[in-house]
Amino acid sequence: MSRRPLAPPPMNGPRFNEFIQSPKVRVIDQDGENLGVMYTREAMEQAREVGLDLVEVSPNADPPVAKFLDVGKYKYEAQKKANQARKSQKTQEIKEIKMRPNIDDHDYDTKMKAVHKFIGEGDKVKITLRFRGRELSHGQLGMNLLKRVQEDCAEDAKVESYPRMEGRQMLMVLAPK
Repeated sequence: MSRRPLAPPPMNGPRFNEFIQSPKVRVIDQDGENLGVMYTREAMEQAREVGLDLVEVSPNADPPVAKFLDVGKYKYEAQKKANQARKSQKTQEIKEIKMRPNIDDHDYDTKMKAVHKFIGEGDKVKITLRFRGRELSHGQLGMNLLKRVQEDCAEDAKVESYPRMEGRQMLMVLAPK
């Protein structure tokens, strides 16, 4: 009965010690000093003498760059950094404001406050103008209203998608500058 050759386990993170595949590496010690290019075996022995692992930090370089580090600590810090980056990233949402073509001035001002608030928070705003009954035959009223919205938001928003009709609705999308 023959055994399968021992394949390296799937790597999640940088290669270290015997998993480094290149014969030579550029070595940086624990203090950040460049020790030069040396054979991987020789570098691993030096790392063991210091009580650390040889970790490949830049595998695409020629020759690859390896450093004397503690692998567990290195992976932990990389994971911590990734979690912090994920936390601090802001997802951009699309908020919707619905209006009618014959909206009154005060109602318009209230809707525009909401638009400015959403854009200030970094979200996109989709403005929907709903036409009912005979309002549909007066499309220019809706166009004029959306141009007014565009002019009022000109300093802090740009038009991402210009006004277009979809059935009984006219849509426009604004994005923060």
